[in-house]
Amino acid sequence: MIELELDRDRRTAPTLVEQLVQGFARAIDGHSLRAGALLPSVRQLAQTHQLSTFTVTEAYNRLVSMGLVVARRGSGYRVAPRETSRASAGQWQNWQPPSLTATWLLSDVFADQSVPIKAGGGWLPNEWINETGLQHTLRALSRVPAARLGDYGHPYGFAPLRERIVEQLDRRGLPVDVSNVLLTQGATQALDLIVRTLLRAGDAVIVEDPGYCNLLQILKLAGLVVHGVPRTPTGIDTDVLEALVAAHQPKAIFVNTTLQNPTGASFNMAAAFRLLQIAERHRMWVIEDDVSRELAPPGAPMFAALEGLQRVLYVGGFSKTVTPALRCGYVVAERDVLRELARTKMAVGLTSSEAIERMVDKVLVEGRYARHVEAVNERLKAAHLTVEARLDALGLEVFHRPRAGLFLWVRLPVEAEHAADIATAALADGIWLAPGSYFRPDDAQSAWFRFNAPYSTDDALWRFIERIR
Repeated sequence: MIELELDRDRRTAPTLVEQLVQGFARAIDGHSLRAGALLPSVRQLAQTHQLSTFTVTEAYNRLVSMGLVVARRGSGYRVAPRETSRASAGQWQNWQPPSLTATWLLSDVFADQSVPIKAGGGWLPNEWINETGLQHTLRALSRVPAARLGDYGHPYGFAPLRERIVEQLDRRGLPVDVSNVLLTQGATQALDLIVRTLLRAGDAVIVEDPGYCNLLQILKLAGLVVHGVPRTPTGIDTDVLEALVAAHQPKAIFVNTTLQNPTGASFNMAAAFRLLQIAERHRMWVIEDDVSRELAPPGAPMFAALEGLQRVLYVGGFSKTVTPALRCGYVVAERDVLRELARTKMAVGLTSSEAIERMVDKVLVEGRYARHVEAVNERLKAAHLTVEARLDALGLEVFHRPRAGLFLWVRLPVEAEHAADIATAALADGIWLAPGSYFRPDDAQSAWFRFNAPYSTDDALWRFIERIR
């Protein structure tokens, strides 16, 4: 086994996955590991170096995607033959980068494991998952009698998890009942159900510019007329909102309250109050997407708590804190509205998965969840500081510095019309960048890019950015 020296200082060191990848890559390039050599098993390497099996698996998968390692069923991971391995640092033979299209960004990106550096991604690294909590949950679920999982489950979702959500919301100042909570297959499905239930083709709606890219596609598929209001570091430009509302009489506005995707910014109280006043005057629905609440420092306003569910529908989920693999989200609304959402849910997909909802509930109750979230937030802060230092060293403009959550919104030194070309060039180097046009309601060109802080610490990313300056 090669010697691996791992730096576990979360404030300054690359992630453990990156350190493993770099260590094995150096050994292979330097012929310390020769073609055909068997790598330690996932479990063996994890035990030897006191690592999570998720960390080792992610590192091995990256080495496979780089062409340095091959995985064979029944025989583990082996060093690839030299003709198919990397010829020099940062370059791969026999690898073609994917085309940067809307289709790839919307769906194929989730299946495409060939891009090692996912600086534009929207999720936490695999190695940050609450492995202990999930393993405990899987064992507990295996003991649930089959008869309890033999039907579709309740249309509103697993009752104990809904009660847990009610308790969370009460602590945040939003007192509700379980009859106000509908579980969904992720927060994105919650947004889709809201659109299908409350809006009709041709209706005008307001979104943030830039804003959540998947929401933009949902609205487009529904045939809605979409208008963008500029996002600011403290909320949205409410003067522009007033003008848009007067001109177009929109039926709804969609907003990220905390740690917005893609800018990382959060509303302040003044902007929140003014938005709610405008919504009340014009009888406009406010759809509050708040999936990153648990990653944010305390104090950010919650529209639903301020307004009381008269015009606000609140959307949350667990992909940012448990795992995106367990598709579990929820929507909170006034009871009559929620009843209609439940009917839509049953019409388009029947019930959500009770098995998954049981797992999420078990993680929240018995998986040391609060401790896990606290640890993730500390790691996110450290990642932000590391990436900020890189950005400042290159003199790049940063929209907001939340030092929390996943995202930073950064202007790269390129002309807006060439941003897509830069993203395509990055893919050739094994780097996924997320260009700003993907987050804009009119697909307008932009020199801004979304950076995922924990995925943006790799030296190769910053060497690429240095080259384009």
